[in-house]
Amino acid sequence: MKIKKGDKVQIISGKDKGKNGVVLRSIPIRERIVVEGINIIKKHSRARKEGEKGTRVEIPVSISISNAMLVCPKCEKSTRVGYKIVDEKKFRICKKCKEEIQ
Repeated sequence: MKIKKGDKVQIISGKDKGKNGVVLRSIPIRERIVVEGINIIKKHSRARKEGEKGTRVEIPVSISISNAMLVCPKCEKSTRVGYKIVDEKKFRICKKCKEEIQ
């Protein structure tokens, strides 16, 4: 996967199109990511103890990786990701500014 945990991404399709967020978790087997503040659902929780009230909790749900685009930390633009191999080490690079992405 070209997008990892901690990367800043921009959503390019869906109900949250145009929003930015940080990747909280990646699920490589299903090619999905969980992004902070994106694709929020409300989950209802039942009261556990007597006298306590049930609540609504907002949690982020995973989205397809194809709906997100990496934002380059150097040029601050959404970009595609390329790879560069130097001394048998593989680095991700920004396709626009050709800078290395950490």
